[in-house]
Amino acid sequence: MTASSSVLALLPQGKIHVGGVWREPGDGRSQVVINPATAQPIGRIGLATPADVDAAVAAARAQFETGEWSRLSGADKGRLLWKLADLIEQDRATLAHLEALDIGRPYFEPFAIEVPLAADTFRHFAGWADKLEGSTFALPSFMGRDRFSYTLRLPLGVVGIITPWNAPTMIAAWKLATALAAGNTVVIKPAEDASFSTMRLVQLIEQAGFPPGTVNLVTGEGEVAGEAIVNHPDVDKVSFTGSTAVGRKVASQASAALKKVTLELGGKSPQILRRDAPLDVAVEGAAISLFANQGQTCASGSRVLVHREILDEVTERLVEKARSVVVGDPFAPETQMGSLVNARQLDRVLAYVDGAQAEGATVLTGGQRVERPGFFVEPTLVMGHNRLTLAREEVFGPVGLLVPFDDDDEAISLANDTDYGLTSVLWTRDVSAVNRFARALRAGSTWVNAWGPPHPALPWLGIRSSGLGEELGRQGLLSNTVEKVVSVVSAP
Repeated sequence: MTASSSVLALLPQGKIHVGGVWREPGDGRSQVVINPATAQPIGRIGLATPADVDAAVAAARAQFETGEWSRLSGADKGRLLWKLADLIEQDRATLAHLEALDIGRPYFEPFAIEVPLAADTFRHFAGWADKLEGSTFALPSFMGRDRFSYTLRLPLGVVGIITPWNAPTMIAAWKLATALAAGNTVVIKPAEDASFSTMRLVQLIEQAGFPPGTVNLVTGEGEVAGEAIVNHPDVDKVSFTGSTAVGRKVASQASAALKKVTLELGGKSPQILRRDAPLDVAVEGAAISLFANQGQTCASGSRVLVHREILDEVTERLVEKARSVVVGDPFAPETQMGSLVNARQLDRVLAYVDGAQAEGATVLTGGQRVERPGFFVEPTLVMGHNRLTLAREEVFGPVGLLVPFDDDDEAISLANDTDYGLTSVLWTRDVSAVNRFARALRAGSTWVNAWGPPHPALPWLGIRSSGLGEELGRQGLLSNTVEKVVSVVSAP
């Protein structure tokens, strides 16, 4: 038995998890899962029906209203979250293996980065579970009687979570940890293309001892199971990460029922290399931002804005970096970039490159499919301008667009000339420039002289077409609560 078959054998193939029970969907339907690095089938996921979602929501509601979860103290909830973090660390190799199989990314990326961050996220919010507090108010008397008012910070109820395929373990942890630390129960639906690591995560939640029904898993189609979660009258909040187009649809449907929503959507993030950029770290960091996870990252710095005086040197160095990236088997130790998630994504990425050339841009390197089984594309760099379709729309592939600028004002203008606003990156040695750029760049976050995933203590948010509301940090936790006002007036 191979390592992959041993890992896949751990999963309840084709099943969903409702009320603490793994079972087949109501109509028994399932979908074949394809390994994108080989284009070969590796398993099945169940296709949940609206009736399955009803059952999952009912299980979550019962546990929230009257179940064991509702009676646990904040400290006891925190202990469960901490135990889950320990189990994730112990299961690190399995989770990373499943993620590499599911989406074709190099094994070392989830093993070294996303899975440890998932554990850190649960551990961080475990510490918050007994620290949700309200406020007190000294107010004037009410109708001649003493008044004392205070607020309670309470969980919302049932949170519906819909996660994407590009970083399934880490993003599931972001959403689960904050919802559970606040005292909610959950129904989670992972992306059809990347459900295996979330299935394993739910097994670990069981193993940690969370009461049955606290976390329920429905796999399947977004148009069926996902929409059923969004539209369900007993789901109090929807937390969605995915494309801007689908996010708008989620927001529209949820708003009809006046549900709370958190949307973490697409990006077309700029990274700015000023004339004084530290080129060694800047070029290395820019390349990582472009090609990590095959560029299938919402925070990818896919618009590389370069001061004209250093354009030739940066271009030469970046092209060299791109051509040196080892593309191949996600489990080979030398591999630096794996496959795209499916054939549809491969076609989409190549179409953007072709479209850029048709609009007058120059392909500096890459832009072709790698001739091997699976859905591989070469690391690609394009020289062009900020009005290209490639500059306006999220590609979600290993394609970087280089755009020159002449001064800081132009760099800021180019960076902000986008419908998106998720993150931004500034490469500079000039500390005095940092504050100006940090204030001027219209994005939820700005990295300076580095690029990477967010820490769970920090809020993660997008503006404009990049999202609505906050993940992570204190605000991400509070977004899973409601503040209730209590006013006590002395009896006459």
